[in-house]
Amino acid sequence: MDDYTVEAAIEGILFASGEPVAIARLSSALGVSVKSIEEAAETIAGRYRFERRGFRLLRLDKSLQMTTAPELADLIRKALEERKPPPMSRAALEVLSIAAYYQPVTRAQVERARGIESGATLAGLVDKGLLAEAGRLEVPGRPIQYKTTPAFLRAFGLSGLEDLPESELDGQLTIDN
Repeated sequence: MDDYTVEAAIEGILFASGEPVAIARLSSALGVSVKSIEEAAETIAGRYRFERRGFRLLRLDKSLQMTTAPELADLIRKALEERKPPPMSRAALEVLSIAAYYQPVTRAQVERARGIESGATLAGLVDKGLLAEAGRLEVPGRPIQYKTTPAFLRAFGLSGLEDLPESELDGQLTIDN
């Protein structure tokens, strides 16, 4: 399969999906290497940025997704007459920050870091798909651990956790078991 066909197929699959698609799945479906998919995705993403298109190809960890250009968000919202979602509470942002920087974390670790009960906030973020269960900690009681999701990355316009800004709390906050 030539490069143009691979790129066109990636665009078509991602557009039709509307959701992130694993790079490995694209590789398998198109019968080309993961490296070929990654190179084609970089080419497509670069072209979209250079041409200042209304959409982007976003890499989310080991998946790809088509998204709209962030700078057009207000125009798109206005055109589709969508109401702006309510802003997240300070508690939700605190819990997301702790989870993002120190994941996987347990409810007790989040509560220790915040100094306040956080179970309801954690449950709400799981319900919204911004956090997900990441297994259980191997200690007595086996508490649930939480991690951020691809929806978290999309909501904050991140390609991966390495894109998080440097934490002002580096070295000040410890999340011990």
